[in-house]
Amino acid sequence: MSSIPPPSSQKEDFLCIKCEQALVLRKVNASYLGSSFQVDLLCCPSCGFVYVPEALALGKMLQVEQALEDK
Repeated sequence: MSSIPPPSSQKEDFLCIKCEQALVLRKVNASYLGSSFQVDLLCCPSCGFVYVPEALALGKMLQVEQALEDK
């Protein structure tokens, strides 16, 4: 399982723009281009919005995309 440092470890808390509730850390099944992996991400406890940090989008997801391109 992958673990990206949550943004909440920074000084500011992240709020859901729709529900205005603090995001909480949860295990999320992420899928990208047919590959799935489990990762801890910040989510809205009310509407389920998932915050995908830049490190994940440009890290793990980019690795999956490059692996598929190599096939």
